[in-house]
Amino acid sequence: MKILITGGLGFLGSNLASKALNAGHNICVFDNQSRTGSAINKKWLQENHSTIEIVLGDISNFDAINECFKRFQPDAVAHLAGQVAMTTSIADPMLDFNINALGTVNILNSILESGNKIPILYSSTNKVYGDLEQFNYQINLLRYQCLDFPEGFDESIPLDFHSPYGCSKGSADQYILDFNRIYDIPGIVFRHSSIYGGRQFSTFDQGWIGWFCSQALLIKQGIIDHIEISGSGHQVRDLLFADDAVSLYLQAIENYESLQGNAFNIGGGMENSLSLNELFDLLEKKLEIKIKIKRNKVRESDQKVFVANTKKIESFINWSTNFSKDDGIDQMIEWVRFNS
Repeated sequence: MKILITGGLGFLGSNLASKALNAGHNICVFDNQSRTGSAINKKWLQENHSTIEIVLGDISNFDAINECFKRFQPDAVAHLAGQVAMTTSIADPMLDFNINALGTVNILNSILESGNKIPILYSSTNKVYGDLEQFNYQINLLRYQCLDFPEGFDESIPLDFHSPYGCSKGSADQYILDFNRIYDIPGIVFRHSSIYGGRQFSTFDQGWIGWFCSQALLIKQGIIDHIEISGSGHQVRDLLFADDAVSLYLQAIENYESLQGNAFNIGGGMENSLSLNELFDLLEKKLEIKIKIKRNKVRESDQKVFVANTKKIESFINWSTNFSKDDGIDQMIEWVRFNS
């Protein structure tokens, strides 16, 4: 197949592009190269895949993305491009809107103009559910626990957009589903929790597993003496390793007809969940260090818990996670050690 990957020089996009090329697909990457590490990922892809096509462009520019559609004529689109940090959205809501909301509509209109029913898989977020403060929580020794959803949150949770980031991603999420209803475009939405793994160049406000692995390694090297966090550290997320996420996208492309028109909560599930406090305990053991924590105020609209209940996607296709959080963090530590 001819697969267009927007944001294909990013963390998930570069992993997906490489795996899809190895599987025999033709790949075109469309990316504005604005993310930290995107130039490095571009070089890596070009060195390892001579057939890859890379187009430098911005999805907020309709003419640029539409021209790419006309020339490449994709059979499927993995829409991974986006502004990904809540902090950035608060600092610059217009930039956030232009990339996440307008950019997605530009892609959908490019599909319409092509005259073809091109399936589009959208990388959405758990932030479309808001802060989830309507539910009951218990504070355990190292983590919060949501008493109302002990097996994780399913898709029955009402949408509740908080922050400019939640609004822009949520708008795009709903546009994908509505273009399926109105125009019969095969749209599929994946509402992701935390994805991590190789080719991820984490920063303080995006990619928390990689960021705290890098901070722990700096403590081991004696470069810093503490880690700063927002909140108490009891916040919980489930972890999905990059290889498992890539497997999902490739399976979904093959099975898009049965998946279209649906949104799915995607993550590693309760067995692969960690609080910040639990992550620090794990890193202390793995790196044989002691981590001192400086706790700052809670981030705006931060969720105490988000763990994806993945029963819905598992009822549609034969997908499940293969990487445990323990093995995944081992690989993340090694990635950060040699790439930071």
